[in-house]
Amino acid sequence: MNKISPLLLTAGLLLMNAPSFSQKSKNLPPEFSVKKSETEAHMRFLAADELLGRRTGEQGNLVAARYIAEQFRKLGVKPVDGTQNTGTKSYFQNVPFEKLGINESGEIVAEATTLKSGTDWILMTGGAMDTTAALVYAGYGLENTAKGWDDYKDVDVKGKIVLVQSGTPDVQTPSEIIASSTEKRKIAIEKGAIAVIELFNAPMPWNMVNKYFTGEKIGLAAENNTGKTIPHAWVNGKDANLTRALRNVKEIKFKTSGRQTKLINSYNVVGFIEGTDPKLKDEYILLTAHYDHVGIGKQGGQPYTAEDSIFNGARDNAFGVVGLLTAAESFSKVPPKRSVLIVALTAEEVGLLGSQYYAAHPLLPLNKCIFNINSDGAGYNDTTIVAVMGLDRTGAKAEMEKASKAFGLGVFADPSPEQGLFDRSDNVSFAKKGIPAPTFTPGFREFNGDIMKNYHQVSDNPETIDFNYLLKFSQAYTYAARLIADMAKAPQWIARDKYEEAAKKLYRK
Repeated sequence: MNKISPLLLTAGLLLMNAPSFSQKSKNLPPEFSVKKSETEAHMRFLAADELLGRRTGEQGNLVAARYIAEQFRKLGVKPVDGTQNTGTKSYFQNVPFEKLGINESGEIVAEATTLKSGTDWILMTGGAMDTTAALVYAGYGLENTAKGWDDYKDVDVKGKIVLVQSGTPDVQTPSEIIASSTEKRKIAIEKGAIAVIELFNAPMPWNMVNKYFTGEKIGLAAENNTGKTIPHAWVNGKDANLTRALRNVKEIKFKTSGRQTKLINSYNVVGFIEGTDPKLKDEYILLTAHYDHVGIGKQGGQPYTAEDSIFNGARDNAFGVVGLLTAAESFSKVPPKRSVLIVALTAEEVGLLGSQYYAAHPLLPLNKCIFNINSDGAGYNDTTIVAVMGLDRTGAKAEMEKASKAFGLGVFADPSPEQGLFDRSDNVSFAKKGIPAPTFTPGFREFNGDIMKNYHQVSDNPETIDFNYLLKFSQAYTYAARLIADMAKAPQWIARDKYEEAAKKLYRK
């Protein structure tokens, strides 16, 4: 009788075991079989020079939106009713913007004190003006019955210039100061004021404010815009001499060349995948990532050269969009129990405006959205982990850890807490509505030179990306979304989180 060699015996055992291994692989969801060539191709297109930095409303931005939409179409991801704001089905939700020209010449004269435009103050919006008029102080310039704010009580500003403090009585953070500024101007217009001067006193250096806000700016166009606007100036409120000069006079001269305004459009790109569970598919998980970046040359706000002036934004945020497209491909093949809404957002770089617009104009009811996983990042310096802003706050820690571990990645919660990163990306627009909304970010543990080396720099090109890590990151993001969408009970904010009350209101708990 012939003996069977050890080598042949080993080979036979491997063959016998092959079917069970194959069967196990077949049971894994599609994200486990995504090819690196696919994620790399998305990155190389979205962060290519030809897209010219994907600046909101410009041609490269529109090309990126079209690319994402056509990927949805190819995969069979469905468009959503009303995306074109016309009741028709499309992948595009039109987001209207106003583009402001640069801050130019002007001066404010308060008796012996002359404030120069671009040095002591910035014109935020409004046309040309050359007038001498009464100056009236109106506190914060806000009205809110529920909070007892009534800064215009017994104050007549009709035909006058109104002077207000920045921020609100409750909050003096930079984001709230900027957000409330538009409301102040709106109320002043309703009250008949001819201009607004705001004593800007945010906890940030005035030279930074001056540098950032004097260039070309983009903001959401006012709804039902009647064309009515007035000059609105931010004065350096940290300069006691300037503040004193304005508070102690009853009349000033206000001269400005104005800032030109142009209406432009950009788009949130929206796709829908229906869930498989009849009891759960009316609920959905929201996946978001912004696809815009900062443009070319001076638009980027950072050093550039004649050889390279394009801010390609590979890390910020083609990386996150590749995650969205990976999810779209996987869920189109095997949907989870709950439905999935995928929204590639515009205008994050100019103030989270695309997500703010969507949150105010949702295409599906927000109270049916159980969770938002946003993907955004400045860069990465650790390819063994993902970082999650809000991991311990939003009720799906175990699912995110399991998903990451499946692809050999750890999870690091809330790096650099002093930076307040949770509230600095598009997730916060949905968190404010009450939706648990962490941000899933390429791996880092703290801000350092490695992170900032490519952040908003012309060096942030596809050639500098670790494509093996991009694949793992995109797979982990998708698998985390699947696990959360399949949860028997929707995740919730931890007790006493600052967004818990908004959640109770949204979900009527």
